[in-house]
Amino acid sequence: MKNVLTTPIQDEDIEQLTAGDIVFLDGYLVTCRDMAHRRLIDLGRKLPVDLEGLAILHAGPIVTQADDGWNMISIGPTTSMRMEVHEQEFIRQTGTKLVIGKGGMGPNTVEGCTKYKAAHAVFPGGCAVLAASQVEKIEKVEWLDLGMPEALWVCRVKNFGPLIITIDTKGNNLFEQNKEEFNTRKVPAVEEISKQVKYIK
Repeated sequence: MKNVLTTPIQDEDIEQLTAGDIVFLDGYLVTCRDMAHRRLIDLGRKLPVDLEGLAILHAGPIVTQADDGWNMISIGPTTSMRMEVHEQEFIRQTGTKLVIGKGGMGPNTVEGCTKYKAAHAVFPGGCAVLAASQVEKIEKVEWLDLGMPEALWVCRVKNFGPLIITIDTKGNNLFEQNKEEFNTRKVPAVEEISKQVKYIK
């Protein structure tokens, strides 16, 4: 059965998720990356979008303007770790429930997700055009003065995903767990490979 989160996302929806789960998103998704985080946290500027119960996407989309609004062409996720220093406070101040990006995040975000009932997820890399096809409509854009990639694009999405939960409310961090497992496997694998190639000088 497909696991679908619908905005506004409730605490109980997020608490049911575990790192490694695959979910899809229906509702509202707002692109929000480096400069928006800095404006809110470092400069103390109020966001022009209410993110309570919504999802944000660390992404720099490609958008074209049409007579009836905007068209999403490509919306590939960007590296989430760049937002690590701000993410816990961002979640606290905004009430964001789902943070989506590329790659893992660290202990600051884990703490934020645990305290404030949120989750981090990754969208598969290389699928920016697929992601754009799941945007039903761009409702509006804010902070366009930051440029297309950094602006807040408020999108209505349907079946946005697949999204892999990497940080849950229980403090699990899928990327860190995988590192530990891979490192455990690596030692005997390297030993075996070394036996086979020991003739190489």
